[in-house]
Amino acid sequence: MVKHNKNIEAYFQSGKRVHLVGIGGVSMRPLGLVLKGMGVLVTGSDMNASVSTDELIAKGIDVAIGHREENIRGADCIIRTAAAHNDNPEIAAARAAGIPVFERAQAWGEIMKSYKNAICISGTHGKTTTTSMVTHIMMEAQKDPTVMIGGYLPLLHAGHRVGHGDTIVMESCEYCDSFLNFFPTLAVVLNIEEDHLDYFKDLQDIEKSFHQFAESSKSGILANGDDVNTVDAMKGLKYVSFGLEESNRIHVRNITDDYRSYDVICDDEYYCHLNLGVVGRHNAINALAAAGTAWMMGIPGDICARGLASFHGAGRRMEFKGKFNGADIYDDYAHHPGELAATLDAVKTMGYKRVIAAFQPHTYTRTKALFDDFVRELKKADQVVLAEIYAARERNTSGISSMDLAREIPGAVFCETLPDVTAWIRSNAREGDIVLTIGAGDIYRAGEALL
Repeated sequence: MVKHNKNIEAYFQSGKRVHLVGIGGVSMRPLGLVLKGMGVLVTGSDMNASVSTDELIAKGIDVAIGHREENIRGADCIIRTAAAHNDNPEIAAARAAGIPVFERAQAWGEIMKSYKNAICISGTHGKTTTTSMVTHIMMEAQKDPTVMIGGYLPLLHAGHRVGHGDTIVMESCEYCDSFLNFFPTLAVVLNIEEDHLDYFKDLQDIEKSFHQFAESSKSGILANGDDVNTVDAMKGLKYVSFGLEESNRIHVRNITDDYRSYDVICDDEYYCHLNLGVVGRHNAINALAAAGTAWMMGIPGDICARGLASFHGAGRRMEFKGKFNGADIYDDYAHHPGELAATLDAVKTMGYKRVIAAFQPHTYTRTKALFDDFVRELKKADQVVLAEIYAARERNTSGISSMDLAREIPGAVFCETLPDVTAWIRSNAREGDIVLTIGAGDIYRAGEALL
């Protein structure tokens, strides 16, 4: 069900006071800055002081450290991060006082309505990378965009940007139907797979949600015509298809074996030639989606090509961290079997003697639901080192462990702690190896500890 809230717009006006619970968060900080720019009186709170809260205070936003009932006094409404539940002292006090409490995604959705161009990029995989690629293009085109990315982009020195142009670029997540709060003018669907099965019932339920998201777009839909599940989800909708196959309206020609160079063809006409600074078939598809977005936005092909040529990856997306004992250490956010497949397949083309995958599964429900798929993909590495499952928002009600994965993967090593992972790599990495720390939790610390 679409969750557009009719009332939130009444609070996004000059003179209204809006309090953000968890204001130091990755998407809450830019939200606070955008609201302040709209003339709204913004206050906020966070559990801990940080660089984020320091920046907000320096820009004139009153930030309280620690969540207390008195922090919300005088607030007309509350916006909360997903981590702030009803037992949070500020949320509980607001509810008791009858002060409206809105979700972060509702706030971004309302803000989006004030932009002429609202580009919302969705998909089970590739959202952060593609949103980053589109940002590079929009910056090259001097669109002065507002940007919200679920990761770090070196170009911005952050995961967000508060611009003054008429374009907003938003990474749009399907979890808990979050993206159904948005108002896209262009909805991009990269791919659809089974994931977040702690919320969705099954693949059909996920496809239904993506269909609603795409259907909400005012001006256009760009969707992956090579992806069977995406095509299924888009049934009944008019959309522009992209993909490597020539049957798509946006496709490639003259693609090289390493997927880093190709011509982009839009409606049977040459648009631009791309030379990419990232590897892998999946990134060729991500870049094609970004180029398709630029084409649909009326951006000239040469500007698109320059923007994408300047992109060399987002934080934690095949991010080179350094060298240890002759081995190259990379970090990647992959936490779904499809993402593991894309990463490991790409690495196989890079010419290393041995691929060591230090993997930390993310959430118990995902590990259990996709267990056999994780085993299949991890077997592609020459050596697998498994850290214990990263719980994130969950409790382990099924008793599953990374040790269960290790038993199914020949030669795999199970490590109870991240220091144990680091110790294993320190003892075993050698010249000619690539060491990948993989996962959406804190596995990156195991690689950084070597450096």
